[in-house]
Amino acid sequence: MSEQKQAAAPGGFLGTVERVGNKLPDPAVLFIALLFIVWILSWLLSYFTFSYIDPRTQAPIEVANQLTGSALTAFMTGFVTNFVTFGPIGTVLVAMLGIGVAEHSGFITTGIRALLNVTAKWLLTPMVILVGIMSHSAVDAGYVLVIPIGGVIFYAAGRHPLAGIAAAFAGVSGGFSANFLPAALDPLLQGLTQGGAQLLDPAIQVNTLNNYFFTASSSFLIIGLGWWITDRIVEPRVADTPIDGNAEDLPDLHDLKPEERKGLRWALFAMLLGIAILVATLVPETSPWRDANGELVSFGAPIMQSIVALIFFLFLIPGIVFGYVAGTMKGIKDVIDGMSHSMQTMAYYLVIMFFIAQFVYSFGASNLGTLLALAGAEALKSLEDYPSILIVGIVLLTGFVNLFVGSASAKWGLLAPIFVPMLMSLGVSPDLTQAAYRVGDSSTNIITPLMPYFPLVVVYCQRYVKSTGIGTLAAMMLPYTLWFLVTWTVFLLLYYAAGIPLGFAASYTYPPS
Repeated sequence: MSEQKQAAAPGGFLGTVERVGNKLPDPAVLFIALLFIVWILSWLLSYFTFSYIDPRTQAPIEVANQLTGSALTAFMTGFVTNFVTFGPIGTVLVAMLGIGVAEHSGFITTGIRALLNVTAKWLLTPMVILVGIMSHSAVDAGYVLVIPIGGVIFYAAGRHPLAGIAAAFAGVSGGFSANFLPAALDPLLQGLTQGGAQLLDPAIQVNTLNNYFFTASSSFLIIGLGWWITDRIVEPRVADTPIDGNAEDLPDLHDLKPEERKGLRWALFAMLLGIAILVATLVPETSPWRDANGELVSFGAPIMQSIVALIFFLFLIPGIVFGYVAGTMKGIKDVIDGMSHSMQTMAYYLVIMFFIAQFVYSFGASNLGTLLALAGAEALKSLEDYPSILIVGIVLLTGFVNLFVGSASAKWGLLAPIFVPMLMSLGVSPDLTQAAYRVGDSSTNIITPLMPYFPLVVVYCQRYVKSTGIGTLAAMMLPYTLWFLVTWTVFLLLYYAAGIPLGFAASYTYPPS
């Protein structure tokens, strides 16, 4: 953006959210405070007896005191392990090494400028959201790839980069359960749903794509709704926020030079050649990329476990090719410099992740999240005579639990053994229960600082606006959450009322009618 504007004081409800949110301590300090709060709560609640039955152990839930000698010893012995084995860290850092080379050479910004020449500006928002949704096929790749590129695309088009980041975040995380293609999340949730259903009916089988028609249809809803929210609510609100990031870190917006065009052609050829080779190795039924059952989209399939490595090479090789052809790289030192620079930008993120990892460990070990979910499920039993209202209750409870437990597998691993058999006993199918869970889980992903990738998105925003804080991002994303939660829930109820199939071999009732 060519003009620097003076920021206006945020007003209204979203302004209040932003001001209050930004008055919270630094994210690292916040998670230190939350860690101590978990310890204290676990100590207090460990003296109480609860009647809730843990579905994993079939025993009454017990809160584990994290201030006992054995618990503190376990915390200290796992201090390093908690950090180095925390999933998002490896995903982000390895992917950023390859992306850093592509960015340092100019491949990414040159490609985006070329893309803008052939894409109508009014289509940029839905395009960014669509790419975010499609990135789910690559598990969590969208967080480290699509979201920052959303900011770059909007900035290059003369629009506010924070709006681009918000649109991409809405597609990647807000639309996590919307996709035109089967994704790795499908078999993960199906396995947990089937396990919960078999507690009541040991012979029942749940199809891996039991929600496919619903999630594919939801993609149109999320794209359209996200487009409207971005252009009508979010972008006008951030329009007066000045861009004060470091000039050397902002995308270079000059017109493409002949050497850049040549470099881009060769880089894209290298990327497409790599993709073609990969696809050719995926096709055979004996492909080493497949799991023991011959599937490609299961979590056990080597291809799904190699996504981050593939992203690394997918950007590393074209980045190097572009750099040498365009003349922006002269030797291997330039490649290493690109990797080094990308790691320098991750320093703040690593500090935050260290404390988040310790918090997540203690929160899980204390059983506080389990207690919260079980208490919510117990409250929903009063709605057992109203299946439609119960579905809405599951959506809302899932959304609430999602504010505290970020992992989709952890949440559904806990909730599925509770919700699925409970609703089956009321005549509601596991397929419909899983669909309700997916709506609630996706809608609140984008407003919880406890979601491991949330601080990373804050870092992306700070590249353009240094003052961006938790409150800034939460206020930007809150309209998406509220509109997604309400509209998507209504969409599910209408889908249910119309009797449109949820997916393959899926039903709305149990037993299937």
